[in-house]
Amino acid sequence: MWHAYDGWGWWGFGAFHMIGFWIVVILALVFLLRGWRGGAGWMHCMPMAGHDSALDILKKRYARGEINQKEYEEMKDVLVKQA
Repeated sequence: MWHAYDGWGWWGFGAFHMIGFWIVVILALVFLLRGWRGGAGWMHCMPMAGHDSALDILKKRYARGEINQKEYEEMKDVLVKQA
């Protein structure tokens, strides 16, 4: 008598589930470690290593003379209000 769970057909079915499981695990790790690109992920607000914050860039521009003190203060106020 033939049973529904006998035969090689279920081996392929289980393999697809295992592949799908690992794809989900890998994608979850990627999203947790990188955060959502362009979204408000949990790492979005954290400064990245080797990258300057907007306020640091503004300070450097002022130090190089690219902007005057009035422009610096106005831009700084905007940045502080956003944070």
